[in-house]
Amino acid sequence: MTLRLGDVAPDFEQDSSLGKINFYDWAGASWVVLFSHPADFTPVCTTELGLTSKLKSQFEQRGVKVIALSVDPADKHQEWIKDINETQNTVVGFPIIADADRKVSELYDLIHPNASATATVRSLFVIDPAKKVRLIITYPASTGRNFDEILRVIDSLQLTDNYSVATPGNWKDGEDVVIVPSLQDEAVLKQKFPKGYKAIRPYLRLTPQPNRD
Repeated sequence: MTLRLGDVAPDFEQDSSLGKINFYDWAGASWVVLFSHPADFTPVCTTELGLTSKLKSQFEQRGVKVIALSVDPADKHQEWIKDINETQNTVVGFPIIADADRKVSELYDLIHPNASATATVRSLFVIDPAKKVRLIITYPASTGRNFDEILRVIDSLQLTDNYSVATPGNWKDGEDVVIVPSLQDEAVLKQKFPKGYKAIRPYLRLTPQPNRD
């Protein structure tokens, strides 16, 4: 199965470091970050899981739940978590899916034969409360994920879902945003953007970021 942006994220039931998980039930009405790892006790992934744990409050502020996946069994996850906690000076509180039978890996297209016929690639999915896939990033094994970028994309998605705007390159929360080209009625523009806007080109109009509700 190949997942693309806008697809419904597949539901599943699978064992994890925190016991059996039904994905949809666990996710509830939250945004979700689901990210995969090729195996336990891998160095880059150890640093990533530690960093994710330290960013717990950042994810919670955005209404985001985090869940990891590795193809090793749950008892091995428990031993790995001890290492992560000790080496990264944190406490991992989110679940790590135990995908020994590759069931979830197949659902989420994590086996790329040209990379490895058995190990999962290091993909990350952002899934919205409607269970739609909104972001997919796949990293090479040698490069750790940039979680500042992941948080930035979540900020952009949550903002642009609620307002008629898009976010420019390198945008960060609080900076000017772009008014979508389809919005042309001046009365509507004044109502939606009371702080006004700057038209650099007819299709490129910058406005201060709307206040979050």
